[in-house]
Amino acid sequence: MNLLRFPLYATEHDLRLAVVECGHICYTRHLLTANDGNISVRLDDDHILITPSGLSKGRMEVDDLVVLDLDSEIIKTHPERRHTPSSELPMHLEVYKQRSDIHAVIHAHPPFVTALTVADIPFPHEVLPEVLLTLGEIPTTEYATPSSHENAEAIRELIRHHNAILLRQHGTLTVGKDLDEALIHLERLEHVAEVVTWAQLWGKVNRIPPKELAKLLAAREKKIYRE
Repeated sequence: MNLLRFPLYATEHDLRLAVVECGHICYTRHLLTANDGNISVRLDDDHILITPSGLSKGRMEVDDLVVLDLDSEIIKTHPERRHTPSSELPMHLEVYKQRSDIHAVIHAHPPFVTALTVADIPFPHEVLPEVLLTLGEIPTTEYATPSSHENAEAIRELIRHHNAILLRQHGTLTVGKDLDEALIHLERLEHVAEVVTWAQLWGKVNRIPPKELAKLLAAREKKIYRE
């Protein structure tokens, strides 16, 4: 059973299990380290469930998660643990307020993708065809101070048209209809960045020819890609 591929009518308990499972996967795959990153899901039109501040996503339990409304008011937290929500809450809320189709958000720190932004290298969306077919171009934000409203402002215009965004020197933001989709986007970004890194070490990075790019973009518009 794939906990991350939850339906719209999933219970709060099921969503808590999904977030914890996603955190474990991200931590195991080195997409997150230490207590970095944050994960959230939409509970209903007015509430979200989000990971707590200052806790490793690889060692979370279902009771660690926090329920809030879209005005940042804490609705539910464990009475003994009393966790506070992730300090990147404003960025998550920005996504949910703008995108009614989105039910899951992952902010991660994948090393290869993050290295691209540190080196000021645009994401190479025209290297592997599956990126263009699924995500299109991947934008990078301006630098924003972590744990502030600046990250929400940095993604404000971009999140309207993109399901994956690079946060300059601060990792990635991926969204989806569920956590499975958001995680697939994240894994794809890191895979491409790693492939490009190895290609540069071994020789050079070959781009997809312009004529072939046009074919891929046309296929993406028709949504005919499956793998």
